[in-house]
Amino acid sequence: MSNIFQTFFFRPLYNGLIFLFNTLPFFDAGVIVILFTILVKLALFPLSKKSVVAQMEMKSIEPDLVAIKEKYKTNKQEQARKTMELYKEKKINPFSSIFLILIQLPIVFALYFIFLRSGLPEINDSLLYSFISHPPSIKIMFLGLIDISQKSYILAFLAGVSSFLQIRYSVPPYKKTDTSKRSFQSDLARSMNIQMRYFFPIIVFFISYNISGAIALYWVTSNLFTLGQEFWVRKNFKSKEPVIGQNQLKVPTA
Repeated sequence: MSNIFQTFFFRPLYNGLIFLFNTLPFFDAGVIVILFTILVKLALFPLSKKSVVAQMEMKSIEPDLVAIKEKYKTNKQEQARKTMELYKEKKINPFSSIFLILIQLPIVFALYFIFLRSGLPEINDSLLYSFISHPPSIKIMFLGLIDISQKSYILAFLAGVSSFLQIRYSVPPYKKTDTSKRSFQSDLARSMNIQMRYFFPIIVFFISYNISGAIALYWVTSNLFTLGQEFWVRKNFKSKEPVIGQNQLKVPTA
């Protein structure tokens, strides 16, 4: 599995990064990291867009799913059947967003490991294709101020903050429920929501700081791109939604 990952994901992307160093020698390593991350994100944008739209579509029918669950709470088989009818009626595949995310994961992980193991300014010649030459030199100081091969408190802080903003926008706060209806499932969902929104950015900060400025810069760029992408997709999705009350879904009846 590791050979497949390196052959089809890690090595092609690593050579793409070195290609940028050769093509744009007047840019420092920090700028190259930003450009490379944006280029990969743009290549993944069609899949990312579909994933966000799929999540928004699922969110739009959430009230109807809750209504079905409440109406057929004593009949799980009928509940499942009506739920699938609703998906079919709205032409929604409930697993499409998960599938689209899984497709992107190897590329995202490869991008992360490239900056984790890049060893900049050193270049691993054993990973280079025959038509990719070794860069004559690499300017490691980002904007002439920050050595991205070393730890950077500033970039790590920005990585943590950008992670917090991106998650805050992407993951809505968990809705509080009546304490009389609390369950293990609801408590677990609330706990996971809090950890994702508040503890994950802290983890990103410490990981970014303890590895290198290149990882932190990658995370900042990736988070800001994702934030902008989701804002654009959600804005366009909402503009196409029907006005609430004019085209309200009805819960399928028996």
